Amino acid sequence: MLESEPLGPLTTFRVGGPVDVLVEVETVDDLAAVGVLADESMPLAIVGRGSNLLVSDDGFRGVAMKLGRGFRFHDVTDAGLRLGGAVYLPAAARLTARLGLTGFEFAAEIPATFGGAVAMNAGAHDACIADVLVAASVFDLRSGVERRVMAEDLGYGYRHSALGQHDVVIAGEIALRKGDPQDVASRIGAYLQWRREHQPPGRSAGSVFVNPPGDAAGRLIDEAGAKGMRVGGAEVSSVHANFIVASPDASAGDIWLLIQRVRDLVAERSGVTLQPEVRFLGDFRS
Repeated sequence: MLESEPLGPLTTFRVGGPVDVLVEVETVDDLAAVGVLADESMPLAIVGRGSNLLVSDDGFRGVAMKLGRGFRFHDVTDAGLRLGGAVYLPAAARLTARLGLTGFEFAAEIPATFGGAVAMNAGAHDACIADVLVAASVFDLRSGVERRVMAEDLGYGYRHSALGQHDVVIAGEIALRKGDPQDVASRIGAYLQWRREHQPPGRSAGSVFVNPPGDAAGRLIDEAGAKGMRVGGAEVSSVHANFIVASPDASAGDIWLLIQRVRDLVAERSGVTLQPEVRFLGDFRS
């Protein structure tokens, strides 16, 4: 347990202030202890790879928790794989290539933990976690109870599930098919090459806004003329309009303000109010 620990380095934006208490848990017993620590008077945030998280410059007044190595495991099952919540998705995708299992190649370019991906139904290339998940093991920090939830009971939608803010995905099973290891590796390589060609390098959180039904947030942002818009050290990428890239001198406030300005501009030009895919942690200006 660490006190006043900077959270920025735990996110892909790499900005933001400290958290009051940072806890890395290794066992289910650790999770139960965090639940006791984070009562109603102590706000709680679950942090994975921080790939869709923006932390306030003032930090977060509460407890931030992340899964440690004890939840970084995999087991081969009759249906496919069982993965721990702390497993890094690109690593899991590479594992499926070595095992000759297909159906998880899309995960190679998603910089998230498996637990976070299950909670938000992460996806890429017209595929998502809901397509492969069989069931998830979920620990409720408030009640201290672990339960197994079938995929069809997770209320999945586009980048959404019915899991609450105190539900921690500690493991899950995915259904995969037998495939040729070289073919699987080739598809993974093609996805990664596509990412390099179509998404900007640097400090970002991936897609900033959720795609509205029947449209693409990037197209709406581009059409509104927001490509290249800047606030301080934050810029709407010229490579992909639904990405905001942070320079080393950017602040969380720069990024937050740019997100608001892009949303307002798109609403003014197209009548569509984009919803952030990025999660905001801590206090931001209203």
